[in-house]
Amino acid sequence: MPRSSLILLVGALLLAVSLVGPGEARFSVSPLAAAASPVKGATVGEGEADGTSGDDSSDAPQGPSSTQIIEQLQRYAGAIVEVNSVAIADGQTVASLGMRRSGSGVVVDSTTVLTVDYLLLEADQVEVVTAAGQKVPGSVAGYDYASGLGVVRTALPLDGAVLEFGDSDSVAERQVVFTRGHDEPVSSELLVVSRKPFVGGWEYLVDDAIFTFPPVSNWAGAALMTAEGMLVGIGSLIVNDAASGDTAVPGNMFVPVNLIKPILADLLAKGRREGPARPWLGVVTESVRGNLMVARVTPNSPAEQAGLSPGDIILGVGGTKITDQADFYRRVWQTGSAGSVIPLRILHAGTLSDIPVRSIDLADFLRKPGGI
Repeated sequence: MPRSSLILLVGALLLAVSLVGPGEARFSVSPLAAAASPVKGATVGEGEADGTSGDDSSDAPQGPSSTQIIEQLQRYAGAIVEVNSVAIADGQTVASLGMRRSGSGVVVDSTTVLTVDYLLLEADQVEVVTAAGQKVPGSVAGYDYASGLGVVRTALPLDGAVLEFGDSDSVAERQVVFTRGHDEPVSSELLVVSRKPFVGGWEYLVDDAIFTFPPVSNWAGAALMTAEGMLVGIGSLIVNDAASGDTAVPGNMFVPVNLIKPILADLLAKGRREGPARPWLGVVTESVRGNLMVARVTPNSPAEQAGLSPGDIILGVGGTKITDQADFYRRVWQTGSAGSVIPLRILHAGTLSDIPVRSIDLADFLRKPGGI
């Protein structure tokens, strides 16, 4: 069986199992029909439990095969570049992200490269390496904490291809997509296994992230493309819960490009999005047995100054009980803009406390590299 068909087969199996509860494994999508489904344009189609596709006509039009699409996507190979950065030595993010960082980026115009923001946070040196091996100096044009994306401006025009933005809202579960990172000879075929919120313990939330299978290792800043070569996502993370439901399916999370399109001009002109900044507390949380626990407090952050410490349980915001991480972040952000006092209810060492935390703009907390 060709690799592309095998990916679809395994992806359909995992997706089908994830759609039902334990002990109820049954196929709402026929794996064999899914594996044989045309790739262009679309999604793995609905089939019957007996493996039929619902259309037995040999005259039905067929799109190009996965192999043909991957060959066609080679025309965009030059749009995928390597992004190397060096952060300020005493930057706030060095302890967690390291001083030297490397990943991929996508050329969206001759001097603009879109990538994931953690490659650029507090970076004062940036180098872009083209698919042809040309090293071009660049600078951080801006980054956006809400989306998790950032932009590099190169000192010289890049001579590779340019990827056009697609509509990430149209990317659906069971759709076949393609990813490519720097130094990869060809694009890899993936299956979208879910569109769902992604919650990061570092005060990060993407409401409609794109999750794919199988997992790829060269994900940071990688391009996610449709079969037509339109850019719909930027690689952010590898995860162990890509599918919906309780089934543990490994995969990758891609940030939808529709989050960056409305603010790209702001990032290029001002280094950040227009409008009030979100409040930032400086607390890393994780869910433990149904409770939201403080895992780490950033030194010198508002959370530390207010007296929060690891092991504290966050119970509510402004007198309202929180249900999970996503609910916590949404309630904090709804309280007001950066500078607002966030009233938290905390369980500390068995004692309930109401603690006001005066938030700040994360941009004011991070060190300012040259270029922003």
